[in-house]
This record gives sequence, C-alpha cells and structure tokens, in this order.
Amino acid sequence: MVVLESIEKLNDFRKKIGMDKSIGFVPTMGALHEGHMSLVQASQKQNSITVVSIYVNPTQFLPGEDLDRYPKTVEADIQKCKEHGVDALFLPDNLYQKDEVLIKAPNMRGFILEGHCRPGHFDGVLQVVIKLLNLIRPTRAYFGKKDAQQFILINQMVQNFFMDIEIIGCPTVRDSDGLAKSSRNIYLDANQRQKALSIYKALCYIKENIATKEISQLCIEAKQLLQIDQLQYLQVTDYELNPRDSYKKDDTLVTIAGYVADTRLIDNLWL
Repeated sequence: MVVLESIEKLNDFRKKIGMDKSIGFVPTMGALHEGHMSLVQASQKQNSITVVSIYVNPTQFLPGEDLDRYPKTVEADIQKCKEHGVDALFLPDNLYQKDEVLIKAPNMRGFILEGHCRPGHFDGVLQVVIKLLNLIRPTRAYFGKKDAQQFILINQMVQNFFMDIEIIGCPTVRDSDGLAKSSRNIYLDANQRQKALSIYKALCYIKENIATKEISQLCIEAKQLLQIDQLQYLQVTDYELNPRDSYKKDDTLVTIAGYVADTRLIDNLWL
C-alpha cells in the first residue's frame, strides 16, 4: 500500500495508474471501523485499484461540535488499510485555499433533517467531496447509506455537475446488538450504549408495522420506544427526502437523529 501525504504525491500516483484501470474511492474521516471496511470490500469487487482518503473536514463541523475531539487513530487506520489490501491511502493535511469558490447545498433538500439541525453542514460536505473526487478522479465512489441525506446530496451534486463518476451507496453495518457502526460510538459508556440501542429498536418497530399502520401514529408509537436524551427528528420520507404519509416498498426512508448525553447519533432504514 502506498501512503500519499500530499496532493503532489497523489497526482504522481494517479498519473502512474493511467486511464485504463478502474478506480474505486472510499472517502473517510478516519477512526476506521467495519463499516468503512465494507466500503473498501465493495470497491475491491468492482475496481482494479482502491483508494481510501482520511481527512477530518473542518468545514462540515458547526461551532460547538466535536471537531477538536473527533477520534484520530491514524496509525491504526494505516494498519487496517494495509490488512484489507487497500492500494493507496491519501492523507492530505489541508485541502483549502484562500478565497475559495464555494459549493452550496440545494435550497430544499440541503436544509431539512440534518441540514435543519446543522445549518451549513452539507455546504462543507459537498465542498470537500467535490475536491476529493476531482483529485482522485475515480470510476466509482463509495458511501455508507447510514448517512442517508449525505449520500442523496452527493449523488445529486455529481449529476448536477455532469461528473463521470458512479456513486455507490452501501448498506449500514451494525454490531451484533444492532447499533450502527460509527466512529462516535467510542464516546458511549455502557449505560449510554443501552440508550443508543433504542434508536434501532424504534426503527425496527416502524419497519415491522409500516405496512399496516398510519405513519403519523406509527411515529408517535416509535418515539415512545426511544430512551435517548434528546430527539432531533424522526422522519419518514421517500428516497428523494419528500415526506411520506403512506408506505411504498423500495421508496420509503425512515431517519432518526438525536443525542445520548453529548454524543450525536443518526440511523435509518431504507424500506
């Protein structure tokens, strides 16, 4: 595995690959876990070369969020990438310049759900992702569908800018108890983890009953199962993030976000 610590080294690596090999790209913020590795495995099945990036993007964190304490495990991440056969690991120290041309999230879908709770968050996400896609120039890029709105907006950005890249959404990876894999799970103690598990229980309750109950009533009942300290939203939409008042197979998305103590967690089910 090649470790690329600058844009210049990445450009040299990219030139050596040429245009005749397919490249899969997995962008991450590090603290790698099985969820990230599932994206790597998906890339390896479909591409000749797999590139992973690690960059904690400052522009997607709001004031008061956990930018300074976001888990940083670079040496362990490097080892994990080596063990999983990653071809190149991109570790830029900075991707921003003065007086940047800015990417803006769409007015509607960028400012609901996560965008409502974290205004400006998706501006930062899209800004860094378009930089990384332009640098790597992959055939395909892989994103976890746990970050549902992020996946949807990145897909829209690639289409809007006519970028010749296939965006692949991969299923959420869970621990044996159902908790969705997240780098922020390390913040949770044993009692907090038990509270966090109620998020998945609420999602499963909706999944089990959505075909037979009114969605509005179902959401009320699901909220009663939650044991988290603060619920920010529980929403049922279609795959384009439009609110749903009735279930439609393969076009219904249930999303939840909230806090356990000061740890913010999100989860969803694509139904």
